[in-house]
Amino acid sequence: MSNLKQRILSAVEADLGAVEAALSENLTPYLDQVSEAARHILFSGGKRLRPLLMILSARLCGYAGDYDITFSTSFEYLHAATLLHDDLVDDADLRRGQPVAHSKWGNSTAVLVGDFLFARALSIAAETDRPEIIRVMAAITEDMSQGEIHQLMRKGAVDLTESEYNEIIRRKTAILIQGACRSGAILAGAGKDEEMGLARYGFHIGIAFQMADDLLDYISDTHVLGKTVGADLREGKLTLPVIYALAHASEPDRVWMEGIIQKGAFTDDEFTRITGILEAYGGITHTRQMAVQHISTAKDALSCFEPSKTKDILFDMADYALERKI
Repeated sequence: MSNLKQRILSAVEADLGAVEAALSENLTPYLDQVSEAARHILFSGGKRLRPLLMILSARLCGYAGDYDITFSTSFEYLHAATLLHDDLVDDADLRRGQPVAHSKWGNSTAVLVGDFLFARALSIAAETDRPEIIRVMAAITEDMSQGEIHQLMRKGAVDLTESEYNEIIRRKTAILIQGACRSGAILAGAGKDEEMGLARYGFHIGIAFQMADDLLDYISDTHVLGKTVGADLREGKLTLPVIYALAHASEPDRVWMEGIIQKGAFTDDEFTRITGILEAYGGITHTRQMAVQHISTAKDALSCFEPSKTKDILFDMADYALERKI
């Protein structure tokens, strides 16, 4: 375990324990099958990034109430719901090293349990009695759905641009993390400068985390990653390392890559050649550089806050976005 990861875990240990307990206590389905399927995705090793960012954001703004832990579960329930639906849409096999939910309970149950988790998240958010939080949560669900549809519509599209990729990950990933940070500020009754600062921080952290995930699909391995490496390309998802490499590759390498993308399948040797092409034409380096820029911008967004232990933790979490291995 890296020193950075250990430092973060030590700083948020109590919060993590409280979030784990709240996730279980606030699930409350009346059907055992809903509980089993929901717990399968909720307690399979998630990092709890979103609830932690919401709690830390509220704390940075001086929140003194007692609903932050419970409210934070909304963001993990939303996240888990999207994972259930995404795995089904993508016909995935593994999630966090375990069989996906629809392989255990069937497609219909996976979809409906995802719907339940969406609804549970909104019910918990409604208890804040803050209409602005409800608007933020509603906007999150709209954007995430449209981001996934956008990605599905452009499945296998070798002409996908970097700009279009950025719009997809803005909607499908960054919006939820941004909403968690912004909602923490709203819950604390922060001013608009603080609210917008945390919203910008969350947005850029979200983009960086997604870019890091996209890198891991090519530089990690199945055992460490918890899902099949190269899965994005097999599913026809063109992410930034591939988009950039295609735009800068020689014609023979570009044509070969386009053939692999259109075929949607490749051998281990072909995957090794793919990663070599991504390295050779700067796809890996460019993606990492873009993530670093977003991390720097995220930190700058917190300049309106005075130095504090909580701000230090948020800075560490920004750095960890790219250092992490899974």
